[in-house]
Amino acid sequence: MEIKIDTKQILNVLYILSFIIFIGICIEAGSFIFNGFFTLVINPQNAKYLGLVNLYQFNSGYYVQELLLMIITTVMKAIMFYLIVKMLHDKKLNILQPFNTEMGRFIFNLSYLTLGIGLFSYWGVQFSQWLIDQGIKMPSIENLRFGGADVWIFMGITLFIIAQLFKRGIEIQAENDLTI
Repeated sequence: MEIKIDTKQILNVLYILSFIIFIGICIEAGSFIFNGFFTLVINPQNAKYLGLVNLYQFNSGYYVQELLLMIITTVMKAIMFYLIVKMLHDKKLNILQPFNTEMGRFIFNLSYLTLGIGLFSYWGVQFSQWLIDQGIKMPSIENLRFGGADVWIFMGITLFIIAQLFKRGIEIQAENDLTI
């Protein structure tokens, strides 16, 4: 017995998975924003939630900078998955003609977002390492959600190259449509 899974079924599963990931990342971003605001305005002991209590006690400005880097990277991840969910929900993925302007714009946006996530994650890693060198006890890079900065940069560059190929494919397809 052979099980056949067609592209439509795979896209439906990917849509569901992307939506679940999008919701999870939104919750994570919201918790960073809420807890950062709560720590700065109401209760400074709330910095324990993120493991940044030592940083907050050392310098609240450094705490805000670290928190902003965490929020920026998480919000960019949420935007990236929002674009994926939106593209799959609106069914703008045309298998018969994949080289269209919607898909080209989508891939360019993903490449810019992944490159931005990588750069801000790298900045966060470097800043955390500088804080550790200053003698501040910091949580691990993975707990701060900065892990994999090099992978994000690599993925951003790869997506940018694919976007350039799609751009050329769109140009060729437009020329072919004009000649017919």
